[in-house]
Amino acid sequence: MAREFQRGHKAKISDLTPGTDLYVGVQISAPGLSFDISCFGLDADERLSDDRYFVFFNQPKSPEESIQLLGAQAGDTESFRVTLDRLPAHIHRLSFTATVDGAGDMSQIGPGYIRIVAGGEEVVRYAFTGAEFSTERAVMLGDFYLKDVWRFAAVGQGFDGGLDALLKNFGGEVAEEEPAPQPPPQAVPGFAPPAAPAPAAAPPPFGVPAAPPAPQAGRPPQPAPGFGAPAPADPQVHSAPTIAAPMTPPAGTVPPQAPPPSYGQPPQQPQFGQIPGPPAGQVPPAPPAAYGQQPAPYGVPGVPQGVPQTGPGLQAALQPYKELPTGQRWTPQNQQLMRVDLAMGGTPVLARQGSMVMYQGKVDFGYKGAGFSGRIVGNATGQEMQLMRCSGRGQVFLAESGAHLHPIELQGDAICVSAENVLAFDESLQHEVRRIEGHGIPGGALFTMQFQGTGTVVVKTHGTPVVLPVTPTTFADSNAVVAWSAASQVILSSQVRLRRNAYPGHSGETVNLQFRGAPGNFVVVQPYEV
Repeated sequence: MAREFQRGHKAKISDLTPGTDLYVGVQISAPGLSFDISCFGLDADERLSDDRYFVFFNQPKSPEESIQLLGAQAGDTESFRVTLDRLPAHIHRLSFTATVDGAGDMSQIGPGYIRIVAGGEEVVRYAFTGAEFSTERAVMLGDFYLKDVWRFAAVGQGFDGGLDALLKNFGGEVAEEEPAPQPPPQAVPGFAPPAAPAPAAAPPPFGVPAAPPAPQAGRPPQPAPGFGAPAPADPQVHSAPTIAAPMTPPAGTVPPQAPPPSYGQPPQQPQFGQIPGPPAGQVPPAPPAAYGQQPAPYGVPGVPQGVPQTGPGLQAALQPYKELPTGQRWTPQNQQLMRVDLAMGGTPVLARQGSMVMYQGKVDFGYKGAGFSGRIVGNATGQEMQLMRCSGRGQVFLAESGAHLHPIELQGDAICVSAENVLAFDESLQHEVRRIEGHGIPGGALFTMQFQGTGTVVVKTHGTPVVLPVTPTTFADSNAVVAWSAASQVILSSQVRLRRNAYPGHSGETVNLQFRGAPGNFVVVQPYEV
């Protein structure tokens, strides 16, 4: 029996079927509309680094035929054959998409689906309707993605720009059709007397460029070749002449030269964001002022006023910090910044108040009282959390005090996380308070949160954490513990040690937790102590 997926659901392929030779069928239709259904083979950065793995109607298979376009069959608008174990090592994701060919948008479609069939038996189906979309002209339906093993995700994310927007999102380029070169028209010769030879022009003064000769009737103007000049271009290669500004200044003028740097001064470098040199045909600007001098006042020749100072240097400097591509609900932008796409999954996100640093699109922020759904009261637990509820169809960027962020994806399993280390989580996760009582803990108890179900919780740490297996002799400082497997047994340790920052009148005692459990349990600690 096929499993019914909703938007955002994920599963391992091995949990759906033991096979790797799979049939993928897509059904999508609307009155008066036609659709292009494609598969993008993406690398580890979710980019189309090899356009041979863009499989569509004009390229029906990949080089080794691990992805094949089969056409309409068995009630499907389009179908594919995917052999996962034949995919090359650089392919980490297969994204199946549908775009409107012509006018129209995805809100007009009827009930549709993407399904996976293994051995003739349907194993999973993600159904959708036009009510889930508005003005989108393209949609990412579902993905195979490699995360230690191959998995499948129901995506359902739309793009207003159609196929062009999808290609740009995956790092591809839209090829512009170039008109075919036309041969020059050839006039039919008729009766005409020979033209009188033109009088020879007087040579121009030294340093003054010669004027181009007047064009002859029926023939395009051609520059006269001189010593060292290139021969006239073939009209079938370039249909338009190339115009180049003279690089020499007018006769009698001396181009300004930047003074050489004096001993001990740094060489003159272009300022941040300035264009290194002037455009062709313009007088070079005055040399930049030396260190400590004031810039030229407004109106004095120098850097043009009001001209945006952008150039290849600025673009190259900002390239390492560009936003990472979409394709998943949760995407780390770097170690301290997390982006969540609310349109994927369709469920809101609960996050610490004040953790939003930027958002895009239509996002609604609502106050979520202290604690999780009223189950935590801050005064009672000492770990009060003021939460905000993020909903809508945009992207929200989250961070807090430069802490390292780690998305933990749960697929039916459970994990315990200290409330102090929770930044955000999917509202679909089940969550409850767990209390560890003991003498020596501030407030008399340690409160943690247990998350269970399908979704993601984002954990924040001070520095890079380490995951250790639970053994009968596993102990951890209560301030350093971040999370542990829910099946582990946690008890207070009677061991006492001196803290590094003990002060007079302080015993130096600290609280250690002992973890016990069957093989497979773990504990996560951070390199940090309060």
